[in-house]
Amino acid sequence: MTATVLEPAKSSPQAAPSRRDRPRRGREQPRALTLVLAVLAMLVSLVPFYWLINTSLKTGAELSSGSLYPTNASLNNYLDVLQDGEFLTALGNSLIVGAVTTTLALTFASFAAYALARLKLPRKGLLLGLVLSVTTFPVISIAAPMFKIWSDIGLYDTLLGLIIPKLTFALPMAIFVLTSFFREIPFELEESALIDGATPFSAFRKVILPLAVPGIATTAILVFISVWNEFLLAVTLTSTPDARTVPVAIAYFSGVSEFDNPIGTISAASVLVTLPLVVLVLVFQKRIVAGLTAGAIKG
Repeated sequence: MTATVLEPAKSSPQAAPSRRDRPRRGREQPRALTLVLAVLAMLVSLVPFYWLINTSLKTGAELSSGSLYPTNASLNNYLDVLQDGEFLTALGNSLIVGAVTTTLALTFASFAAYALARLKLPRKGLLLGLVLSVTTFPVISIAAPMFKIWSDIGLYDTLLGLIIPKLTFALPMAIFVLTSFFREIPFELEESALIDGATPFSAFRKVILPLAVPGIATTAILVFISVWNEFLLAVTLTSTPDARTVPVAIAYFSGVSEFDNPIGTISAASVLVTLPLVVLVLVFQKRIVAGLTAGAIKG
């Protein structure tokens, strides 16, 4: 009889992680860290705005407290602001100055950016550098001379006197953004339109501008926000509520009486002033993202 030798059962080893799983697991930690940092950055960014809303809902002695939330929330500060005729006038002035400046900046910048991006001009880089050099001048250095000139020619304390200098600083930014965007539009599209009999202007109007809508929308929002928030020129070139913009009007805010703390009404006015910008960004957020990323993508 032959003896049967029984071999010991081999334990099945655990399956080793595949090479595809290892990089995936390695990427999970950086992604989680990025997510945590993004959440922290968002919270840090929202804290000032939350504190602004928190303060705007407080009244009386509670304004001096450092509580994280109002115990007796009230809309009285907002009602006081909306019943202030000077604030409503300043709000209208800001809308007029912002809309006119943005429209003029986009109109002039579109032609200038098209020439710099698509026409054969000598030393285009130098021209663009000269345009951008305007933004290097500190506003405070020209505020006093402009105050003297505007006073002499009758533009002081007028909306036109605010639009002209704001347009001077808005144009370089608009030209730079649109130039980088126009460069990414394929030249073949424009050449096809010219071959079909279109004039250079009609090709610009019917081909280039429709394709540049995301960049134009992005530029419009950036210009409007910068004009809306500008303070130094607005406070230097105005002296009466008839021409003041919103940032200057808020700086001149006072309480209902001389014994009131104006921080509540200032906070409420600041929230009301921020709302149009928030709505603007929310409505055009897709255009903003498309415009900001289009110039960075090359086919």
